Amino acid sequence: MASLHVRFVLKVFLLVSLFQISFAARKLSELVQDQPQLLHYHKGALLYGKTSVNLIWYGKFKLSQRAIISDFFTSLSASPSSLENTQPSVTKWWETTEKYYDLTSKKNALSLTLGKQLVDEKYSLGKSLTNKQIVELASRGEQKDAVSVVLTSSDVTVEGFCLSKCGSHGSALGSKSGGAKGKSYRFAYIWVGNSETQCPGYCAWPFHQPIYGPQNPPLIAPNNDVGVDGMVINLASLLAGTATNPFGNGYFQGPEEAPLEAASTCTGIYGKGAYPGYAGNLLVEPTTGASYNAHGNNGRKFLLPALYDPSTSSCSTLV
Repeated sequence: MASLHVRFVLKVFLLVSLFQISFAARKLSELVQDQPQLLHYHKGALLYGKTSVNLIWYGKFKLSQRAIISDFFTSLSASPSSLENTQPSVTKWWETTEKYYDLTSKKNALSLTLGKQLVDEKYSLGKSLTNKQIVELASRGEQKDAVSVVLTSSDVTVEGFCLSKCGSHGSALGSKSGGAKGKSYRFAYIWVGNSETQCPGYCAWPFHQPIYGPQNPPLIAPNNDVGVDGMVINLASLLAGTATNPFGNGYFQGPEEAPLEAASTCTGIYGKGAYPGYAGNLLVEPTTGASYNAHGNNGRKFLLPALYDPSTSSCSTLV
């Protein structure tokens, strides 16, 4: 009788074990299934083809500051041979944006080159600008097959700057003369401000103590310019958003007026192991102690934000 009871208990135990194993396997399979895309494609146009990036400098910038930002843009299309022994590179970072194009039906590539540069050191619109005036400045650059990038100096205030944004991107109606047979079209633009004297803790972190959150020591800027190195971070983020969502109907998540895009989805992440207040495991220049994660032209080093990788549904870092 005891042996029958033992056999019964063993059968029950085996059944329960099999159930638990099958349940665990199901849960495990759910974990390894492809994760849904965070950024949805809204069937609109992406930037494609040969596109020039025209810089509009508003206010006073040192020549060294202009060189830093110019070198960032030329580094986007640097030949692999020129950066053969200096990886990871800005070019490698930009390759993540190409994966968005692979998911569209047209699969048209984007090729960026540094175009013309306009300088307005006389503050023709004053030192306090509205969003409408940013568009006016952007309109001064070439509009067809181009992106206008407005850069405001540290002594210029812009509507919303340091309060809710460090820069922005959008599109505006171009001049009819630039369109085919006089047809209207839209051109993409970016604006970024130098936050060095106004809000470096908001727009130039991690090169300055943050205005809120964990108060870890700031990192040393790779080009020894907190304001401009911070501008590069914001430019990189907005450029990725402009390429993949130039007219508000490309890749994004959330409301159109405040979308999450390729870089803003991964805010605050620059290297593996990042968490709030910590930028991640970065490369460090041994002589200066500066932190960076990308090599660029002319021996430059930059810190660039993580980009959302649509092929892995995760934030992708260079280091």
